[in-house]
Order: sequence, then structure tokens, then C-alpha cells
Amino acid sequence: MNATDRVLVYGATGHTGRFVVDELRRRGLVPVLAGRSAVRLAAAPPRHADLDRRVVATDDPDGLRRALADVGAVVNCAGPFLDSALPLARAAVASGVHYLDVTAEQPAVQALYRELDAPARAAGVAVVPAMAFYGGLADLLVTAALDGGSRADEVEVAIGLDRWWPTAGTRVTGARNTATRLVIRGGELAELADPAPTRTWTYPAPLGEQAVVELPFSEVVTIDRHLDVGELRSYLNTAPLDDLHDAATPEPAATDERGRSAQRFVVDVRVRRGADTVRTWATGRDIYAVTAPIVVEGAVRLLDGRHRGPGAAAPGEVFDAADVLAALEHDAGALAVRTAQPRPRASISR
Repeated sequence: MNATDRVLVYGATGHTGRFVVDELRRRGLVPVLAGRSAVRLAAAPPRHADLDRRVVATDDPDGLRRALADVGAVVNCAGPFLDSALPLARAAVASGVHYLDVTAEQPAVQALYRELDAPARAAGVAVVPAMAFYGGLADLLVTAALDGGSRADEVEVAIGLDRWWPTAGTRVTGARNTATRLVIRGGELAELADPAPTRTWTYPAPLGEQAVVELPFSEVVTIDRHLDVGELRSYLNTAPLDDLHDAATPEPAATDERGRSAQRFVVDVRVRRGADTVRTWATGRDIYAVTAPIVVEGAVRLLDGRHRGPGAAAPGEVFDAADVLAALEHDAGALAVRTAQPRPRASISR
């Protein structure tokens, strides 16, 4: 067995981390469990009992490099990523190891792009933050909709959830991430208006018409990294925010043999170039569970060479976006992707 078979999962015992470990095994790779807590690692599910476990804190750079010595990639599932991303990614680059994470936090993505692009290029490895439901999925959909182009006059991303059972990690990250959210205005990153704009959005089935609020996640920073977009607005329907803000809302509960909750999602993207608008959307189940095949698809491609080279990059920049989406739909069965024919802007209901 060599390093290209082994992927260290930091935060492996968390809710998303367990899905990632299972998906790595399904893809024929060997996960290495890692995290800050020896107690939590010792309590890993019985199905993971045969896997190596490494206890290391993100404030221990030497320990991180030792933990990464015999792996080909690391997947960081341990939020808040404002605290974990840079230390772990720095150790990965220093060790010649590819880095991916699942952050929705805009400042964490910006920090990785700013601090690690040049070092990663020099080391010959890729640093790919936000390869997840939030961030990466919208980035891949927008990139695929452009069909080889890099310029859009206007992009709208509408994320819809039928409900939200937040994990403990989601709540901790939300409390930690207090930075002003960014959008794209006039081709530049700009602060979201306060109060955030609201409107209605008609999602594809199963959601239909919903009240939404402009609430950008990490897709704004990843899209701005590699595409020339004049205006970008990102929305989330307001109903699941009520679940998130209610302290009594429980964590997600497994309702199938794969451990997924019953939550349904739609990520609906509209990309306008001139008079034509392309609409494409992805539907699926459980935003935490679907993150696993997304990030593992990235890890597999980094390890087998199906990527566009080293550096700190967005998902749609480093990977063939359409091919990744096809793999997620047809090979992993993680989501369904549909695209409407281009039509004049005036014919799109607003």
C-alpha cells in the first residue's frame, strides 16, 4: 500500500466526517482517522475499528506533519474552518500532500487562496477548499453551465432545503463566523447589503415557490476565484433558517441504511450571458451526507491525476466540472442534475 491509497480525514468522528470515511472506503481508498480528541477517536463506529487513528491538534504543526507523512491527501471536516483550515493546509503543503475541505466559511477560503497558492504550486500539490454541498456544488454547476466559458454577466444561486436539522458543528461554526458576507457587484467582491434583500424564488420540485433571503456562502469566493462574473447573488429559503435558529431543533437522524436524514435539497443556478440564460439545478438528499461523495470525488481525482495542476484553486477551476457532476449523478448516485435550454432573459420569471 502506498500514500496514494491513503487519505487522512481530520474530524473523522464528526457527523460529516463519518460519511466521508464511509465514502472513501466505497471508492477503494484507505481512510486514516484523525482529530483533536482521543476520546472521540476511540469511540469511532465499530465499522471503522480496523482503521488507523491519529490524535493531533491543529496548533501542533510538527504533529500535523507527522500525521500526514504517509498519506496522499487530507480531507478537513473539522470546523470552524477559520481555526482549522490554514494550520492543516500549511502542514499538508509542507508534507507534499493534497488538501481539501468542506467549509462554507468565506474568510477561510480567502485565507487559503491568499496564503497558500504559491507554496502549493512550489510543492506540486493542490489546495481545494469548499469541495462540499455549500460552496463546491454551486461552483461546479455554474462552471458547467458556462460550458467552457469563463464570463457571465449575472449569476443567481438559490439553495433550497425542505428543513434543516443542524449538527453541533454547524452551530459552533455559525457562532464563530461573524464576518460580513460577500457578494459580487460590478465584477468585484463587495459586502452584502444590510438588511439582506428578500424575494420569492420558484424552485424545481420538490420545493416550489419559497420566500428567500440573500445569504451567500463560500461559493461566492470560489466562483470569483476563477470566473469573470459581473453580478452574483446567492439565496437561501427562509424556512430552514427558522430550524437553524431554534435551539430545540434536533440534529439529523438516520432514516436509511446509508445513515442519511430525510432532508431534501435543491441547488438552482441561473447563469446569464447577454440575452441568454442557462438554468441548471441539482436535487438530492441530506446536505451533510452528499458532501461526502463531492469531496471524495475531488480526493480521488487529485490522487489519480485527473486535475489541472497544483495551487490553491476552486472546485470548478481544478476539476472538469461537468465530468464531476456526471460522476456524482451516475456513479455515486448522490444527486440528480438537470439543465433547461437557454432562453432570453425576459422569458425567465423573476
